[in-house]
Amino acid sequence: MFAQQIINAISLGGVYALLALGLAIVFSIVGLINFAHGELMTLSGYALLAALVFGLPFPLAVLVAVSCGALAAVAMERIAFRPMRGASVTSLLLTSFAVSSLLKVVFQNGISARPQAVAMPGWMTGAFSFGDFTIGVGPSISIVVSALALILLETFLRRSVTGTAMRAAAEDFDVVRLMGIPASRIIATAFLLSGLLAGLAAMLWVAQRASVDPLMGFTPVLKAFIAAVVGGLGSLPGAVAGGFLLGIIEVLLQATLPAAIAPYRDAIVLSGVIAVLLLRPQGLIPAVRVQRS
Repeated sequence: MFAQQIINAISLGGVYALLALGLAIVFSIVGLINFAHGELMTLSGYALLAALVFGLPFPLAVLVAVSCGALAAVAMERIAFRPMRGASVTSLLLTSFAVSSLLKVVFQNGISARPQAVAMPGWMTGAFSFGDFTIGVGPSISIVVSALALILLETFLRRSVTGTAMRAAAEDFDVVRLMGIPASRIIATAFLLSGLLAGLAAMLWVAQRASVDPLMGFTPVLKAFIAAVVGGLGSLPGAVAGGFLLGIIEVLLQATLPAAIAPYRDAIVLSGVIAVLLLRPQGLIPAVRVQRS
């Protein structure tokens, strides 16, 4: 039972890590907390539902859904955030809230306010045994996909020219622009990667719940934001660490708390977050920032 809970915790933490990493990538370069990130996740869920309704094979439907999330993120940056470039942080936050609210209304009135069932393949609901304990196929896939996505992203950021430019921009964006690297390309790539990560997280979330609704992305992205703050806002390793830490704490508390205290699980988790930030106000792994004299 304990091993099963650990697997569930890592699975949930992987989803939070993907979402927190998407938030951290955009924040590290633009200084924007994109609260419309959850709607990218919801859009990917609806794209998966539509692809399956049109009869596409499941792997192709997943590819379509993740691509929709990535393209929507690029379109969001081009239409909503690029005209606001250079605006105050407050204006950017209001813009992200406006985009988020607009998309929620579109989902609720254009599709349905009720949850829509997603027909997942039968093999995803199965399980396989190792010795004395059973592992669900869904959580196992979630762990593998999360790990591969994080490894591929790390490889891209370390080995590619664009990835190197993005890491440099996260430390000192002004110097990167002075070196002749187009700011628009770096920012668009950051949004593209955040959309890809949101799409992948949506697939893992839908696989565990087999449904999609207009508010699907709100709770996981809110918790991913908390994870990003705990890890160190703007720190990519910190976002991953915070996501896994939050997922593990949530699942273990759910499994161990007495029934009378279980309804207060989220309050206990947030109390732990406050304690961590009191000890380390900059987060577990603070973001690197260049200090100018």
